[in-house]
Amino acid sequence: MAAKKSGLGRGLDALFENVSIEEPEMKNNEAAEGGILYVDINDVKPNVNQPRKHFDEEKLEELAQSIKSHGIIQPIVLRKVDHGYEIVAGERRYRAARKAGLKKVPCVIKELTDEQHMLIAIIENMQREDLNPIEEAEGLNNMIEVYGMTQEQISKSVGKSRPYISNAIRLLKLPGEVIEFTKNGDLSAGHSRAIAGIENKDMQIKVAQKAVSEKMSVRALENYISSMNKEKRPPKEKSADIVRVEHELKDIFGTKVNISKSTKRGKIEIEYYSRDELERIIDLLKEVR
Repeated sequence: MAAKKSGLGRGLDALFENVSIEEPEMKNNEAAEGGILYVDINDVKPNVNQPRKHFDEEKLEELAQSIKSHGIIQPIVLRKVDHGYEIVAGERRYRAARKAGLKKVPCVIKELTDEQHMLIAIIENMQREDLNPIEEAEGLNNMIEVYGMTQEQISKSVGKSRPYISNAIRLLKLPGEVIEFTKNGDLSAGHSRAIAGIENKDMQIKVAQKAVSEKMSVRALENYISSMNKEKRPPKEKSADIVRVEHELKDIFGTKVNISKSTKRGKIEIEYYSRDELERIIDLLKEVR
């Protein structure tokens, strides 16, 4: 085997340690644990809980042509079920093999629990970056909802940080229209995470539509949301001392005075409504010297 991949732990590499490639005589498709064997493609069925839902037909056709020329380079991982085998990893290769007209496919048979089955399916797709952000979020969420795993356990299993896990799952709370944009690739995970930070659902949809129609980058979208939040941010309440000083200055200048301040700095604004009034205020300020 080549050197182990980083990022997602040992992942699928562990499935293929000490495995020899052979095409032995098989009786009723009984395959020995650990060896790569050729299984009748009609005895193989997809995983109904496969986290990946979308398969690009054009890319499947390209893979099918490659399989016709070179065969399947990496075996499909299966587990034994009633009436045949279920795919653990390699559904895209399985679909392309059917398109290519293969009768048998190279496989590794593994004894796996349902939890291990799901984990390997998610790891394989995440390693290949085959999942769109919503499929990834659904797969990770299933690990919590179905198998009771904590985010810390998931983090160690898939080699992603806890904030990454929680931000991914957060996307599932987006409105349906925004989720569809993300599934279709009109919005990236970065776009969707930025939109998830907006509290109002209707506004999430409007901002998503704007981002898609204007083909905004993630940075441009983040800046837009930031400016939108600033406009909606209510003014801070002024202290009684600031209000008192404003009234005193109003009496002195005979016009509205506004004092705004932050922790270390601020500004005083004196309003005027005509050139004569401006000149009068300037004369008052000169008297201060």
